[in-house]
Amino acid sequence: MPRIAPPDLSARTAAFARQQQLTKPAGSLGQLETLACTLAAMQGRDIPLPLTPAITVFAGDHGVCIEGVSAYPPEVTAAMVANFVHGGAAISVLARVNQARLEVVDVGVAADLAALPIVHAKVRAGSGNIRREAAMSRAEVRQALDVGRNAAQRAIAAGATLLIAGDMGIGNTTPSAALICHLGGHDVEAIVGRGTGVDDAGLALKRQVVSATLARVAAANLDGEALLAELGGLEIAAMAGFYLEGAAQGVPLLLDGFISTAAALAAQAIDAGVTPWLLASHCSQETGHALALATLGLAPLLDLGLRLGEGSGAAASIPLLQQAIALHAGMATFAEAGVAGKSA
Repeated sequence: MPRIAPPDLSARTAAFARQQQLTKPAGSLGQLETLACTLAAMQGRDIPLPLTPAITVFAGDHGVCIEGVSAYPPEVTAAMVANFVHGGAAISVLARVNQARLEVVDVGVAADLAALPIVHAKVRAGSGNIRREAAMSRAEVRQALDVGRNAAQRAIAAGATLLIAGDMGIGNTTPSAALICHLGGHDVEAIVGRGTGVDDAGLALKRQVVSATLARVAAANLDGEALLAELGGLEIAAMAGFYLEGAAQGVPLLLDGFISTAAALAAQAIDAGVTPWLLASHCSQETGHALALATLGLAPLLDLGLRLGEGSGAAASIPLLQQAIALHAGMATFAEAGVAGKSA
């Protein structure tokens, strides 16, 4: 895999200098200013170009569902993949309104989806039950990572300058919580939430399952790939590969919610060079997402109480990124406008 180079610090510095000359009090556009400078560094330009977004949704099922951790049955994963294709899902609508390329990848759905016009890259039909066994073998992790890398390559070849990974997998907040707890050193109670909406008894059970999962690997010395093998999921591993390839090719990565942040933490454990290429779109309502973002050192742009996944929160944030760029590029400087700057 190619080495991940950092964003261009000189472009960031030039963008910041421009921000100080625009016709507004310095800092008055808050995160929009910071975002413009960050995107300038990522593009290597003091004035970044408008973004061409691409959304890839990775789908996989989870053996841990047999433990009763989800409010929905596993069959919903396959049904939702069909919904993506037919244009009825939230991410389908958001991709259309943002003119974003949308691709759906079956990396591990426990159903035959051969009739659907999606990318068929199934590594295996669902992961193992992480409470009692590894999610997958190390070889399968590498296959799933490659599925994600290949998806990023396709999106970039099609012209994408902003990458969003979405997820679909009933039960996937459980392995995501396990990864976040392990990688961030967080307590189970602080991270494990209701996912698709389990009741109080379901939440208590889910926390027990995650605790048992973490205890199963507590004595092991796990690198990033081994950690995904033990605690992850097929779509989570593919998302990690997507992030690693996007960063290696110098393309900004806009995180979605809880699952995508777990995948980003796993990618960071494989190669810390991915981190400067990450942007946080929003703070999910799912318990623990704010802590997971803090572990990555990221501040979210939005907090709308979202907890859907699919890439929906990231897609909803695209206009903010575009506006940050437009303001940075289109506003006049004090000199251009003939406006007096701040008094000394």
